[in-house]
Amino acid sequence: MNAWYEPGTSVLHRTPAGVKFLVLLALAVVIFVLRSPVWLGVLCAVAVAGYAVARVSWRRCWGLLRSLGLLVAVVFALQWWLLGLEPAVVVCLRIVAALAAANLVTVTTRVDDLVTAIERGLDPLRRFGVRPDRLGLLVGLTLQAVATLTGIAGEVREAAKARGADRSVVALTVPFLVRTLRHADELGEALAARGEGDR
Repeated sequence: MNAWYEPGTSVLHRTPAGVKFLVLLALAVVIFVLRSPVWLGVLCAVAVAGYAVARVSWRRCWGLLRSLGLLVAVVFALQWWLLGLEPAVVVCLRIVAALAAANLVTVTTRVDDLVTAIERGLDPLRRFGVRPDRLGLLVGLTLQAVATLTGIAGEVREAAKARGADRSVVALTVPFLVRTLRHADELGEALAARGEGDR
């Protein structure tokens, strides 16, 4: 679960996991509400600046950039074809801002710490039927999925490039979708094996 965590001593690394999670939630709401390409671009710049503050290695940043580039290129082409240029730009800026911020949290935070912080924060709601352990697991899996899908996108792009098909949309999207669905299936089996969803 902590495979994407990059140890460090920056301000972001030292910030409590719960605080980072709340900031990420607030940022997600703002990203969803904003429709201005300018302000969404500002949020993208803020997310990028976070990597500099956290002193994340250039190798990690380059890997994220390549993977996001593939995803954004595919989404942009589809959105431009279906909705037009400006909506396509807005959607892609939202994706970049949200995924860059979520990935920054996974890079600077141990998933175990984040899950523990969420479970502690929601513990008072247990009397109302809320299960903090389930919600903590959900958040941990969601953030881990960001890193996993980013890695899958990068591997698919490298494989397509090795075959000389890096400009083919089909060669990029089909393997990405197949591997994503396979990952989801394996994750579901793992959760079922540990008894999640029985009650």
